[in-house]
Amino acid sequence: MHIKINKNYLSYDKYKVKCALGKRGIGKKKKEGDEITPLGRYNIKFLLYRKDRIKKVKTELKKIIIKKNMGWCDDPSSKNYNKLIQLPTKNSHEKLYKYDNSYDIILVLNYNMQPIKNGKGSAIFIHVAKRDYKKTLGCIAISKTALLKIISKIKKNTIVEILDQK
Repeated sequence: MHIKINKNYLSYDKYKVKCALGKRGIGKKKKEGDEITPLGRYNIKFLLYRKDRIKKVKTELKKIIIKKNMGWCDDPSSKNYNKLIQLPTKNSHEKLYKYDNSYDIILVLNYNMQPIKNGKGSAIFIHVAKRDYKKTLGCIAISKTALLKIISKIKKNTIVEILDQK
């Protein structure tokens, strides 16, 4: 079973939900910070979640609890580029423990991971959407309710397919 994503929706089996994408839409990702959601087929590496906000996580995916000192390196000059890291760090990064709920649950896609090419883009996630489905920096965002429903059904080998908008 695939998760399919196009410019308006994420669908899995017969379940279809509204989604937010990168500010510049779906396309061929060229570099870090280009705000494009990368076209292609990806695996889900693991799930990150806030234990203080999500009590029960039903999934067969590998789960990691987000702690206050966790981040994701988005600095192309770092050896930890596009990896989960511990804070503090001198390198540019995203904090995973956020005040808002956008990172309460994160599905980490294996975009630019095998091998990692510095500067090709990092931190491509499926995470919780803002209330107004505000555009992302390249991630896919859906409602928390939808994300909880999907993670309980997906398998370790589920493919995430981001389709061309045409």
